[in-house]
Amino acid sequence: MIHTTPGSDDMWDISDEEFMERMTESAKAVVDHFGEHISYVNVMRNMSVSCDCEGTAAEPVVTPNVGILASLDILAVDQACVDLVYAMKEEDRHALVERIESRHGLRQLTYMKELEMGNDRYHLIDIDHEDREITLAEAVKDVVPFEE
Repeated sequence: MIHTTPGSDDMWDISDEEFMERMTESAKAVVDHFGEHISYVNVMRNMSVSCDCEGTAAEPVVTPNVGILASLDILAVDQACVDLVYAMKEEDRHALVERIESRHGLRQLTYMKELEMGNDRYHLIDIDHEDREITLAEAVKDVVPFEE
C-alpha cells in the first residue's frame, strides 16, 4: 500500500508529503509503461473536497463546474486544473484550496516535475469557440457556484 509503512498497523502512518510522492511514483510507473499510448482527461465537475479513498460519504460539492481538460501531458493537464481552481473567486475555491493545501496536494505537481513526467507549462484551448486560446480568467469567468 502506498500510504503505509511495511509492517505498520497504522494504515495512514506516513507523512502527507511522502504519501503524495508515493502516489506520484505509482502514476509514473503507469506512464512509463504505457508511454505515448495514454491521453489524460480531467473532468472538473461536481468536485468535492473529499477523496473516494476515505471510505466515507463525500462532503457536499461546493466548487463550481469548470469543464473538461485533456492533454497528452499528465503534468500539464493537472497543473492547468489546479491553476483553474486558483483562478476562481475566493468564495468558490476556498474549501477545495484549503483541502489541497492542508493535505500537501501541490507536492504531486512539483514531484511530477522533478521526475520529469511532463511540462507544467500549457495552453488552454477552448474547443467550443473555434479552438481559441484563452486565459485562466476567461476559462472561469462564467462559472457559477454549484447548486443541487
